[in-house]
Amino acid sequence: MPNPHAGSWTPALILSLVAAGTILSLSMGLRQSLGLFMEPMVRGTGITVATFGFAMAIQNLAWGIGQPFMGALCDRFGGRIVVIIASVLYCAGLYLTATGNTIGLYFGGGLLIGLAVAGTSHGVLVGIVSRLATPAVRATAISILAAVGSLGTFVIAPVAQTMIDGSSWQFSMGGLALLAASMAAVTLLFRRGRGETPATAPSQQVDARRAIAEALANRTFVITTMAFFACGFQLIFIATHLPNFVGICGLPPSVGAQAIALIGICNAVGTLVAGYLCQRWGNRNVLALIYLLRTASIAVFFVLPVSVETTLVFAAAMGFLWLSVVPPVSGLINGLFGACCRMPATHGLTPSADGLGAWRGSRAV
Repeated sequence: MPNPHAGSWTPALILSLVAAGTILSLSMGLRQSLGLFMEPMVRGTGITVATFGFAMAIQNLAWGIGQPFMGALCDRFGGRIVVIIASVLYCAGLYLTATGNTIGLYFGGGLLIGLAVAGTSHGVLVGIVSRLATPAVRATAISILAAVGSLGTFVIAPVAQTMIDGSSWQFSMGGLALLAASMAAVTLLFRRGRGETPATAPSQQVDARRAIAEALANRTFVITTMAFFACGFQLIFIATHLPNFVGICGLPPSVGAQAIALIGICNAVGTLVAGYLCQRWGNRNVLALIYLLRTASIAVFFVLPVSVETTLVFAAAMGFLWLSVVPPVSGLINGLFGACCRMPATHGLTPSADGLGAWRGSRAV
């Protein structure tokens, strides 16, 4: 029979969207503020820039590789337990990073935080929201989630820099660990949609190997995934090295924090605009335009002299284009493989997505 809630914003969707947005905002805000710690760690512990950068590279790989496994856990046990586990990993990773030694940085700031971000970012959270949203509101809901997810950076980056300047980088990292722990409590807001059937139904079982084979055989999926490699390089490089780069150019550390914060607030606007444009121009056209504008922004920034003004304008431009890839990419993947599979009846959350849901956003954006 027809769903009476079709096309509507149900209480389950609204509460789950609030929870997912808060978790994503905290997770991305914490992750994108880590570049602020490079300079004080290099100065105070003897860790080199190359060591810090390599740890962030490990983190990015763990983030990308970990998402299919986090998606599988989400399919089997529900999203709440995945976020709670990721929250614990986040706290442990920040604690080990705060020890100030190379092994702690590689294992904590690299591996553990990478896995934590995999469990608290788009691959899991977009699936939760997508399953509860009807097709009429799904694109809007995903755009809102991606937009809200960047607001944490606007707050966390300046606060983290203030704590570094006023106390120490270890104290600031301890504050970030408390924020990471709060993500576990936010999962209490997750709700389950009406009329959902158990994931154990035979018609809902999706073999992982078949799903991966189907994805890799799809030309559009392969091209989108390859483009995400460049996407991840651009964004993670900027988040990690921009604060230190502006410091080398003689600008105060506060400029780096302001740039990261500006990226966060402009991202909220850019993602909503991207979601709107996808409905008018199509996902492929919008995605191609985003990548083109990003490339042009980076090229112009490196040609112009580095100043407070050029740095902040560059940050605003990149922020506008930061996670605006999420609506078109999610739209492409949903169009190719469908929305989401059913959730386990014994858990209060929807799994990440269909058998290919773990791939949705599987590259760190």
